[in-house]
Amino acid sequence: MAVARVTEIISSSKTSFDKAVAKGVKRACKTLKNVESAWVKDQKVVVSDGEIVEYRVVMKVTFIVE
Repeated sequence: MAVARVTEIISSSKTSFDKAVAKGVKRACKTLKNVESAWVKDQKVVVSDGEIVEYRVVMKVTFIVE
């Protein structure tokens, strides 16, 4: 029987939401073992002078506890 844990992370990218998700998952895999999935809970943009300058995602990352 496996036991899973969920942790919330925030990741950002200057180019897109997709890159922010990929960057967050890649970083989570460096710290957490046995990452199984990620669920994008929220998306936000940072605006400066009427332009989008940053894309942010809030993700729930699930990993299996050894």
